[in-house]
Amino acid sequence: MRRSIYLRPIGFVPRPAGEDLDETSMGVSLAGSNLAFTGLEVIERYGKSVERQCIALSEFFERDWGRHTMPASDLLEAMREPRGRLKGVSLDRPRIMGIVNVTPDSFSDGGKLGSVQAAVAHALELEAMGADILDIGGESTRPGAALVPVEEELSRVLPVLKALREKTDALISIDTRKAPVMAAAAEAGVDIINDVSALTFDPDALKVAAETRLPVMLMHAQGDPETMNDEPVYQDVVLDVFDFLEKRIFACEAAGIPKSRIIADPGIGFGKHLHHNIAVLASMSLYHGLGVPLLLGASRKKLIGQLCNVELATERVPGSIAAALSSISQGVQIVRVHDVSETKQAICVWQAALFGDEDAVI
Repeated sequence: MRRSIYLRPIGFVPRPAGEDLDETSMGVSLAGSNLAFTGLEVIERYGKSVERQCIALSEFFERDWGRHTMPASDLLEAMREPRGRLKGVSLDRPRIMGIVNVTPDSFSDGGKLGSVQAAVAHALELEAMGADILDIGGESTRPGAALVPVEEELSRVLPVLKALREKTDALISIDTRKAPVMAAAAEAGVDIINDVSALTFDPDALKVAAETRLPVMLMHAQGDPETMNDEPVYQDVVLDVFDFLEKRIFACEAAGIPKSRIIADPGIGFGKHLHHNIAVLASMSLYHGLGVPLLLGASRKKLIGQLCNVELATERVPGSIAAALSSISQGVQIVRVHDVSETKQAICVWQAALFGDEDAVI
């Protein structure tokens, strides 16, 4: 049954993590971080009708929620619950995932890493720049991309994964939709499975992901990459994405993957036109109600080119940084980017300015 009430934290202010303050006046710590929210957007959906209202946090505790009492309470608890570590890496501050595409046709950097040596060198360079996670992908999922056979994808990623694992202790994720690739990557020592289909593309993916006992990143996408941006349709894209991710989290839990091993990604650019993407970006904080860490992947994407009239993906770095900071300012824990050094520099300055403390930066 579709959810009928949603809560989006708003009114963010800096706050020392874990400090015992009056929540009604000083805000609630968001997911255990040093960012607090002081208000809520209350969203109620009745069939095709959606009503939105912004309230102060104090009103949440005073309001008679009626039949929404338990759902509203659960959502607030999900927002404030500290997120656990990701394979030993704390998520109480922003983390950067560096993109390593070993593909000939990715939209921004396809074909640039044509050898194992080049891919490993690039990954290590991203780590030196400040990447906390290195995301290795062997199949382009850009709009219009064709399916890559399993054996071809394996031939692209496995040599890179094995060579990289010997050279770094950094977290490594495998960007794949296919169960055999997940299993082989787990054997090669990856730390995270990142699936743009939220474990729906391959019928064996959910079972295999559970068996690896690795964290999984679940991304929302409407349709297959080859046709997903032809005619995407939503009743309310922000809420529909929430509902999809919530159902996938439930499916993972039923399959033996606990919430503590799940990260959610609303899927910027995947089955979404420009107005859909902007709506999701503007409401990223809503997805904290899922009770899991959040990931944003907007780096160099088409929406930046559409908004700013920038044709070349490599010239969309400033827009990519703006998208990352917008989401981090809403408490998103992980940003997936091509330009690690530039992103880290922007986050450091943003944190220092927000918290007024040079020691607060990543």
